[in-house]
Amino acid sequence: MSESMRVVVTGGAGFIGSHVVDAYLSRGHQVWVVDDLSSGRRENLAPEAELVVADIASTEVRDLFREVKPDIVNHHAAQIDVRISVEDPARDARTNVLGLLNLTEGAMEVGTRRFVYVSSGGVVYGEPEVRPTPEGMPKLPMSPYGVTKLSGEYYLNYYRQVHGLEYVALRYSNVFGPRQDPHGEAGVVAIFCNRLLAGEALTIFGDGEQTRDYVFVKDVAAANMLASEMTLPEWDGTEGLDQVAFNVGTGLATSVNRLADALEGVAGIHPGRDYRAGRPGELRHSTLEAGKLRGRGWAPQVTLTQALQETYQHIEHTRNATT
Repeated sequence: MSESMRVVVTGGAGFIGSHVVDAYLSRGHQVWVVDDLSSGRRENLAPEAELVVADIASTEVRDLFREVKPDIVNHHAAQIDVRISVEDPARDARTNVLGLLNLTEGAMEVGTRRFVYVSSGGVVYGEPEVRPTPEGMPKLPMSPYGVTKLSGEYYLNYYRQVHGLEYVALRYSNVFGPRQDPHGEAGVVAIFCNRLLAGEALTIFGDGEQTRDYVFVKDVAAANMLASEMTLPEWDGTEGLDQVAFNVGTGLATSVNRLADALEGVAGIHPGRDYRAGRPGELRHSTLEAGKLRGRGWAPQVTLTQALQETYQHIEHTRNATT
């Protein structure tokens, strides 16, 4: 798939999606972005990308597919807040399940070659016994959000087996980097950066020893390019969903306390810590084994310290530009 392709990126005006759009454009592909701008921002998009403001469950998306006939659909749009999914599971399912079905039906109708689906390694495995966690571990999501993400993989597996739609599922760990809003667990990086720039103490829930696998957004964009271009194995049924699912993470566990230490070092200030009660239902540890993707030639290119420095500088520049 080295020739120029027509690509639709849902959620492409968002934090991760916009970096994926940049990566496709850098390879000379034509890119259309579907985003309802509920969290995405126009200013995140390169001018070469064409923005269609629409809900992924809408008829406008199907009309776009008929017009563009995309070779690749890269699906980043989602309801990503675990708390919202717990409070309103139906809202979560409307976006993450019904929206996905609208896209897959549209892709099938126009003969899309490949569907790249963003799943979540941070939630589909639940609280795993093996860390770093490989793709073959049991799937035990502990939130409606995790259930909908895993359901998406099952739906795509159906479309692959029955209708022949090629797909790749990328199970992200905690992604961070420039353009990030302080939402979700990985948003702690953006939250800490903003508090440091304001000279405020860093709020930490629990003892701060809970760990996550923080992966830089530009490395994640590279994983998306590989998912779009790689040769997929013939379906043999032995691995089930995991045959075309790939963890995207560093395999390194970083505690919230260590993350705070590192960002204080980047900022050069130490405003103190504000420890509060832990949040109910929060996973204690989550780290992903990405050996399958590494076997395909992908590897993180940026160290945690370098990535935190770039992220901090971006947030600092953005704050200064708006004041």
